[in-house]
Amino acid sequence: MDMLQEFTKRLEEDQVIASIKDPKSLDQFLNTDIQMAFLLTGNISVIKRYVDLLKKNNRFVFLHIEKIPGISYDREGLKFIAKYVKPTGIITTKSSLIQLAKKEGLLTIQRLFLVDTDAVKNGLQTVNDIKPDALEVMPALIPDMISKLKRDTNLPIITGGLVQNQLQIEAALESGAVAVSTGRPWLWKTRKEDRALYINK
Repeated sequence: MDMLQEFTKRLEEDQVIASIKDPKSLDQFLNTDIQMAFLLTGNISVIKRYVDLLKKNNRFVFLHIEKIPGISYDREGLKFIAKYVKPTGIITTKSSLIQLAKKEGLLTIQRLFLVDTDAVKNGLQTVNDIKPDALEVMPALIPDMISKLKRDTNLPIITGGLVQNQLQIEAALESGAVAVSTGRPWLWKTRKEDRALYINK
């Protein structure tokens, strides 16, 4: 199974992605069964250590490029990430970085903010042109837009942002998202049955 197939399989199995925003959350994440993390913490001096720790524990790790100080948003920055840091892939709002990362053999997730109709239209046109491996749309609390985007692109849809509880996760999944990212550790539950138990408490 190649990396993209494994990525898709893990998304479908877990349906929840841990957004790690501080070093303390790394340990919390490693105590879950979730297989995928978005890394939004660290800097150029520690990021390889974080990535190595997660990969050693058989986790897929995606760096949010704009959140890691000290890494340039250009070809050399992407080469450094691909050859030295070696994450599974990157998340970015910048379509130019998607193209560079793909050339370096990294998986790519394009982040799109649903701020207005033009942003949705232009964002869809961009992702259909550059073809990232997945699309993350934010915020997660607009199920109708998730359904629309699902109809307009064949990419796996991840959604995140402003998620407060399990019901919002389920609503996003029912609208067509393959997974929901959240920085709230108490929502890092993998199986639908576990999430249902949490909702019914």
